[in-house]
Amino acid sequence: MVKRRQFSREFKTEAVRLVRERGVSVVQAARDLDLHENVLRKWVRAVAEDSQQAFPGHGQMKPEQAEITRLKKEVAKLKMERDILKKAAAYFAKESM
Repeated sequence: MVKRRQFSREFKTEAVRLVRERGVSVVQAARDLDLHENVLRKWVRAVAEDSQQAFPGHGQMKPEQAEITRLKKEVAKLKMERDILKKAAAYFAKESM
């Protein structure tokens, strides 16, 4: 099985800088760096969208993803609390009869 190559944030930003600042074509830069051109295009697009959060790295999320994860946990907790309250209400309603 072939192991995927991993690139550092610095490598990615330098590769994007080649394309954006030095005017090297994506195809030529990808060939020089031994990358597939679609990978380099993806990196260029990521930097164009948000240069500060372009390559978060392992275990780090973009702020939007972190907020989504936090909200999903909160929704799960609230659903659990709701279900407990439903069961308690049904129990006390049955007991009061």
